Amino acid sequence: MAARKTTQRSAEPVKCSVCHGSGEVSRTVHVGRKRRAVGQQTGLCLNCLGSGEAPAE
Repeated sequence: MAARKTTQRSAEPVKCSVCHGSGEVSRTVHVGRKRRAVGQQTGLCLNCLGSGEAPAE
Protein backbone atom coordinates (compact mmCIF):
# COMPACT_ATOMS: atom_id res chain seq x y z
CA MET A 1 0.00 0.00 0.00
CA ALA A 2 1.30 3.44 -0.89
CA ALA A 3 1.49 6.18 1.71
CA ARG A 4 -1.17 8.85 1.40
CA LYS A 5 -0.13 12.40 0.82
CA THR A 6 -1.84 14.92 2.99
CA THR A 7 -2.35 18.38 1.64
CA GLN A 8 -2.90 21.27 3.96
CA ARG A 9 -5.30 23.86 2.71
CA SER A 10 -4.86 27.39 3.91
CA ALA A 11 -8.46 28.15 4.73
CA GLU A 12 -8.50 31.91 4.52
CA PRO A 13 -11.35 33.35 6.63
CA VAL A 14 -14.11 35.18 4.80
CA LYS A 15 -14.02 38.95 5.30
CA CYS A 16 -16.93 40.74 6.94
CA SER A 17 -19.26 42.30 4.38
CA VAL A 18 -19.98 45.38 6.50
CA CYS A 19 -16.44 46.53 7.37
CA HIS A 20 -14.60 44.72 4.54
CA GLY A 21 -12.20 43.04 6.97
CA SER A 22 -10.95 46.11 8.82
CA GLY A 23 -13.07 45.67 11.98
CA GLU A 24 -14.03 49.35 12.01
CA VAL A 25 -16.89 51.33 10.49
CA SER A 26 -17.35 55.08 10.09
CA ARG A 27 -20.26 56.83 11.77
CA THR A 28 -21.43 60.40 11.24
CA VAL A 29 -21.26 62.60 14.37
CA HIS A 30 -24.28 64.86 14.96
CA VAL A 31 -24.35 67.86 17.35
CA GLY A 32 -26.88 70.43 18.49
CA ARG A 33 -30.66 70.45 18.72
CA LYS A 34 -31.02 70.33 14.95
CA ARG A 35 -28.64 67.34 14.79
CA ARG A 36 -26.16 69.01 12.44
CA ALA A 37 -23.56 66.63 10.96
CA VAL A 38 -20.02 67.78 11.83
CA GLY A 39 -17.77 64.88 10.86
CA GLN A 40 -17.13 61.18 11.06
CA GLN A 41 -15.81 58.92 13.77
CA THR A 42 -14.62 55.30 13.54
CA GLY A 43 -16.15 52.66 15.73
CA LEU A 44 -16.21 48.91 16.28
CA CYS A 45 -18.07 46.86 13.66
CA LEU A 46 -21.08 45.32 15.38
CA ASN A 47 -21.45 42.60 12.75
CA CYS A 48 -18.07 40.92 13.37
CA LEU A 49 -17.26 42.58 16.73
CA GLY A 50 -13.98 43.97 15.42
CA SER A 51 -12.43 40.69 14.26
CA GLY A 52 -12.83 41.42 10.54
CA GLU A 53 -14.05 37.89 9.82
CA ALA A 54 -17.58 37.06 8.72
CA PRO A 55 -19.68 35.66 11.57
CA ALA A 56 -20.68 32.00 11.43
CA GLU A 57 -24.18 31.41 10.23
